[in-house]
Amino acid sequence: MDLFSIVILLGIVQGILLSYFFISNSKGNRLPNLLLGILLLGLSLIITDVWLGYTNYMFKVVWLVDTTEPINLLLAPLTYLYIKKAISNQDFKNRDWLHFIPFGTYLIYMALLVYPQSAEYKYNANVDAFHPEMNRISADMYGEHWMFLLKRHISDFTFLSMFSYDIAVFVMLKKAYDKIGYSFFTREKTALSWYRRFHLQLVTLVLAFLIIRISFNSDLGDHIIAALITLIIYATSLTVFSRSMFFQENNTRVVKKYEKSSLTEELQTSTLKKLEEIMKTEKPFLDAGFSMPALAKRLGISTHHLSQILNEELGQTFFDFLASHRIAEAKVLLCAEDSSYIKIEEIAQMVGYNSKSAFNTAFRKNTGLTPSEFKKQSVK
Repeated sequence: MDLFSIVILLGIVQGILLSYFFISNSKGNRLPNLLLGILLLGLSLIITDVWLGYTNYMFKVVWLVDTTEPINLLLAPLTYLYIKKAISNQDFKNRDWLHFIPFGTYLIYMALLVYPQSAEYKYNANVDAFHPEMNRISADMYGEHWMFLLKRHISDFTFLSMFSYDIAVFVMLKKAYDKIGYSFFTREKTALSWYRRFHLQLVTLVLAFLIIRISFNSDLGDHIIAALITLIIYATSLTVFSRSMFFQENNTRVVKKYEKSSLTEELQTSTLKKLEEIMKTEKPFLDAGFSMPALAKRLGISTHHLSQILNEELGQTFFDFLASHRIAEAKVLLCAEDSSYIKIEEIAQMVGYNSKSAFNTAFRKNTGLTPSEFKKQSVK
């Protein structure tokens, strides 16, 4: 036991607790929580494998050698799907299962060829990975040499998977930033900031993986990768804690965020009046692509000033402000007799939502009811 092993062990415990937190809070329309929870559990299992090898406890449980290898091909697809579902509010579709084909294929391959091998074979595999200076022992094994080609190149496949999905996530996030009128590298805090930061952390992990694989023989540098994963787990924990309602101050307190703002009281009053008029007569919020930069441009002010007006005058973020107007419009449609034939999915699209799940989540948050429950109550 040394500093690395202690750091990694703490990361394992924290990762498992965090994964439980997200998975247990994934009911209903919280698919991203489920995906993130499984991702964190996968990371925890991988660093557990590394910890056992690094501390030599693996020699006491040699049957566990290489059991987590298939998870290497699961992490990148999970990251991609987690961010995609979170920013688009989409449901899980049948074609999304295609992302897990490499993981499933390699899991079957390992189950047929590697997992059933003798304890002596696995002892030698652990020696090769963490103690190449030690002598191997005689071992019975089955399978031809060529059959182990996939296993010998698992590191290459892992890097290829991580690299390709990182590019896909970058493209997806860049498009999302463009849609709301911001640069990918903007310093402004948006709803996408967390996903961008999480993505960049995993890019750092890919670069570290590549450097360590080039610099070290066998798996001797895996403890550095495990320590880096631990830092990512703790960074995720800090984000969860910082967003917890437990630590948020009462909304009635004056926010000092805009203390140095150049917004005058006169401009604030006139802009608020103009804002109310636009939202009432033009209803731009019905457009699914409606964004804060677009609204600020229409009002003739900066996004920073618009954010200040919404926060100080209405006590809302832009996304809360947007949702309140969309849900108010949806309530009218749900109660109207001439709209009774319209499906809830269609009403969601009519008020600016791209998916029924996002609409349901926003509606429940604003009213405490699902759209279906609200419609039934309005009929009585």
